[in-house]
Amino acid sequence: MPNSLPSPQFSQFTLPFPEARSLKDAFGVQSQLLMPTQTRSGRVGVIHCLKWQETRSWSAEEIELLQAVSSQLAVALDQAELYEQSCAATEQAQAQAYELEQALQEIQKTPQLIQTEKMASLGQLVAGVAHEINNPVNFIHGNLLYATQYLQDILDLLDLYQREYPIPTAPIQRKIEAIELEFIAEDLPKLLNSMKIGAERIREIVRSLRTFSRLDEAEVKAVNIHEGIESTLMILQNRLKSKTGKPPILIIKEYGFLPFVQCYAGQLNQVLMNILTNAIDALEEAMADGRWGVGNSQAEQTEGIAAPYCRLPVITIRTDLIQANWIRINIIDNGPGMPEEVQQRLFDPFFTTKPVGKGTGLGMSISYQIITETHGGQLRCNSVMEQGTEFVIEIPVQQD
Repeated sequence: MPNSLPSPQFSQFTLPFPEARSLKDAFGVQSQLLMPTQTRSGRVGVIHCLKWQETRSWSAEEIELLQAVSSQLAVALDQAELYEQSCAATEQAQAQAYELEQALQEIQKTPQLIQTEKMASLGQLVAGVAHEINNPVNFIHGNLLYATQYLQDILDLLDLYQREYPIPTAPIQRKIEAIELEFIAEDLPKLLNSMKIGAERIREIVRSLRTFSRLDEAEVKAVNIHEGIESTLMILQNRLKSKTGKPPILIIKEYGFLPFVQCYAGQLNQVLMNILTNAIDALEEAMADGRWGVGNSQAEQTEGIAAPYCRLPVITIRTDLIQANWIRINIIDNGPGMPEEVQQRLFDPFFTTKPVGKGTGLGMSISYQIITETHGGQLRCNSVMEQGTEFVIEIPVQQD
């Protein structure tokens, strides 16, 4: 406790505050023990113990116990204030996330050159949002451990107090019943554990956003391709989950051994995002046409997963090292496939088969440019109607 706080006030007959004297007159309080407490922000409070019917002298052990309760209460209040500040910072980050969504909508309305420029700004915004979220989340995650320990100390103290003073006064008993102290003591640790799990989940998302943007690294750098794939899948996780009347989209990963690859990581991640998004769109279109149901058991759904009419929508991601200095990424879906005339125009600027307002026709043309011109690689598409579509990305391990 700060040195500026007054010493504990206690007496048998001298009541120092008007409120305390009112208690004596109204309820016959004979003895009181006042213990001040103060948070780091300067908030001051008092723990007030009362004795009816007769006067008493407060023992040193009782004063020491109340001082311990006062100290633990101040720590708990400090943690609550810090958590409130973290929530405010998180709200600010959410507002920036809304700006990110607006920026994405603007990108869909721009020509190719403007979209390319905006993608760089988008990457900066993603990195900025990740940074803003990362600070309060790390703060919350780091302090939850201390908050849990402080809470347990307070609960242990309450338990000790109940065992040492098993017969509480009537007001204390009424308060215990009003706040359901037994339920709080049981539920608070579970609540803190849920908060810890939530904070860890947010930290995973933030790491994925930072990996996806790659703005904290040099423009060309040797990176782990699998990390880029995982970060992209994390961002798309919400679209892969099951929804009402629709099964989940199963992701099968067949990762080979890959060396670190020199590439423009942010641009390569954008290519992965474009291809995976198109695959999800195709599978959702097939779901809307009733191709997959949700009534089959998991065993029935996964049986014969490679068959053209698998009972579950699937995206398979396969990576391989080909020759000595090239890698290959295959992204395969078992959606409705594309006719030959669509495949021939797939990489043309402004070509799209999506309804007006849902696509600009620039995603695949930009992806083709990133792979072929920027990385000196190859991007191919193989598709069979009613069987699915495969995109093949091949890039060198090292850039010249």
